Amino acid sequence: MPLWIAATLFAAFMQNLRFLLQRHLKVTTLSTGGATLARFLFGAPLAAFALGLYALATGAELPPLNPAFWAYVLSGGIAQIIATMCVVALFAFRNFAVGITLKKTEVMLSAAVGLALLGDAVSLPVLVAIAIGFLGVLFLSDPPKSEIRLPLRNRIFNAASGYGLASGALFAVSAVSYRGATLQLDSEDAILRAAVTLTAATASQLILLGAYLFWREPGQLGKVAQSWRVTSLTGLTSILGSLGWFTALALQTAAYVKALGQVELVFSFLFSVFFLREKTSGKEIIGLVFIICSVLLIFVGSLP
Repeated sequence: MPLWIAATLFAAFMQNLRFLLQRHLKVTTLSTGGATLARFLFGAPLAAFALGLYALATGAELPPLNPAFWAYVLSGGIAQIIATMCVVALFAFRNFAVGITLKKTEVMLSAAVGLALLGDAVSLPVLVAIAIGFLGVLFLSDPPKSEIRLPLRNRIFNAASGYGLASGALFAVSAVSYRGATLQLDSEDAILRAAVTLTAATASQLILLGAYLFWREPGQLGKVAQSWRVTSLTGLTSILGSLGWFTALALQTAAYVKALGQVELVFSFLFSVFFLREKTSGKEIIGLVFIICSVLLIFVGSLP
């Protein structure tokens, strides 16, 4: 099995666990910003430790970091912070499986962003999959039934779908930016390039988001620390998942990595039904089927 495929599967599982933990923090203790900070507060030191340990074990020298690298890292980091906050906020409107699926619109946008920023082209099956995936988003964006039947524009343009589509677009920008950052590093070692980029990204995200919360929500910093049992696990799963994503992005284009990464939908559906005991509607099942079909087509398009 190619390394990028193994890394992506591992990353998808770890990311699903991380969002599950962040969901718990959001609905029990922390604000959206606090639940988002939880992944960086413990994740950034872990990333630096992992990089140092890997460099020591392999004897690898750290590559120089040029201005283009930092431009990609900061762009990806800021986009990822806002995208994560959108996903955490989304959990207040829809169940866990649907929230994760709406976030997965990133795969439909990664192809366009990758082509625009890095010139990463995609195949015809990927373009067909984008159309099928969009149909899935339409089904998933329909909120639960109420006494009043909403017109189509309100079923599509609502808070849940807005947060989901915004997170997808921002995660697409983030993924492509991180791939661009790894390509700026002068090293043949994909794991080293991924670890360096991850360490730089998480450190900058911790500083930026920490400063923002200190300014706007100072009480959240203490609550994050008090919830260390869950926030530390959030940081650990985050850093493991991110290392998988960054390794895959150092080896393969963002569109294909994010396409395969939608196996996370299977994990999220299983967690939603069997662990969280959340109900899933018929339309949500149809939407999930469309998204899964989109994943399969994109995966076929990634084959040589």
